[in-house]
Amino acid sequence: MSNVSWLSLASNSQVATSRLRLLVLSNGHGEDIIAVRILQELQRQSNPPEIFALPLVGEGRAYQQLGIPLIGSVRTMPSGGFIYMDGRQLARDVRGGLLQLTLSQIKAIHRWISSQKKLGNKRAILAVGDIVPLLFATLSGVNYAFVATAKSEYHVRDEVGLLLKKSKGVSWENFSGSVYHPWERWLMSRRRCQAVFLRDALTTEILKQWSIPAFNLGNPMMDGLEPTFPAPQFYSQASQQQETIRPFVVTLLPGSRPLEAYNNWETIMIAVSALLTSFQQRNSLFHTSGTIVFLGAIAPSLECNILSQSVQSQGWQTASEFPLKISDANVLTFKQKNAYLLLTQQAYNECLQLGDLAIAMAGTATEQFIGLGKPAIAIPGNGPQYNRGFAEAQSRLLGISLILVEQPTEVANIVQSLFKDPDNLQIIAENGVQRMGKPGAALRIAKCLQERLG
Repeated sequence: MSNVSWLSLASNSQVATSRLRLLVLSNGHGEDIIAVRILQELQRQSNPPEIFALPLVGEGRAYQQLGIPLIGSVRTMPSGGFIYMDGRQLARDVRGGLLQLTLSQIKAIHRWISSQKKLGNKRAILAVGDIVPLLFATLSGVNYAFVATAKSEYHVRDEVGLLLKKSKGVSWENFSGSVYHPWERWLMSRRRCQAVFLRDALTTEILKQWSIPAFNLGNPMMDGLEPTFPAPQFYSQASQQQETIRPFVVTLLPGSRPLEAYNNWETIMIAVSALLTSFQQRNSLFHTSGTIVFLGAIAPSLECNILSQSVQSQGWQTASEFPLKISDANVLTFKQKNAYLLLTQQAYNECLQLGDLAIAMAGTATEQFIGLGKPAIAIPGNGPQYNRGFAEAQSRLLGISLILVEQPTEVANIVQSLFKDPDNLQIIAENGVQRMGKPGAALRIAKCLQERLG
């Protein structure tokens, strides 16, 4: 798939040469979303740049939905972008044309730069993701900025000091005094690098030891998560009793990658069954109405029919009543005794906002849930993304807010112990906000980009 409409746009824009032309490079679906959030804020600024994009992984649908033209070929690789977690995935991508795609993307970047130079336009690059778009930006020969989404110093340390070296990965990740290796820091310290936006304050302070224009403006992953309803809509007879009779809500996050997510869902359903049994025996612990609601946040890339078959095989029956209101007319609802299970592909924000805790086997969604100040219990899977290595690294990133278990049946005991200790829940809430940041980062980054690049 190729989109070359930028050529005609460039030829028609010679009259406004003072306006910056910005090329955005990103390498993954999550990175595309983060980039688009920043670009939306950038477009709202006075005299915004003319924006082009080149997603290095995937088809860049987020850019296309925003009407941003793509400058070169895009293609979805077999790994879905997770080549760094499994050498076999890299081999599959190479066989699938990764090298040819990369070469064509490098050529597209240089064609774009050359065309803008001939037109006399001011040009710059915004790299979003990891070392790959950063390297491409450095080699471009124009000014660039970098939104670093992949790494945090929390992977190897906290505010007290280095983490215990539980695995070989910790030693390797911090061998040079930072989670960012010397070659990455070199790319970020070049004269043409105008700004580096880090995930958190701890990472920013560490990188400031070197000549890097590091900024701590927050994490765009926490933007755009506001609920579409003004307040949680729990069905009750008396609003003043809402807190005491509200259901206990567990958000289910199986991930977004087909095949892997279906396997994750089977594992999560085992945890749901164990938790349901425990809840029915000791529901007074949660100070709720005695009702438990499982909210399945299902990615649009997945088939709900496959997941609903798994739900029904566990004894759940379809239901017409709703224990709470969410913004999805097509929600699938199931009931088993005093419990409900809802599958939604449209009410993602509600799933995050309403959940008291999450059972998680996902990347970005898990981090966003924890960033809202809530605990999550993770079960390492066998997929190319949410495997044991990824889950262990994510637990270091998120600290006490993410609890790893070996078996899904262990989830029930963890939930029981969590909600016996309100003080610990408060510490978890503060930790999540500290590690993931407060909303508004996209606007702050956009304003800084205007100043540094414009």
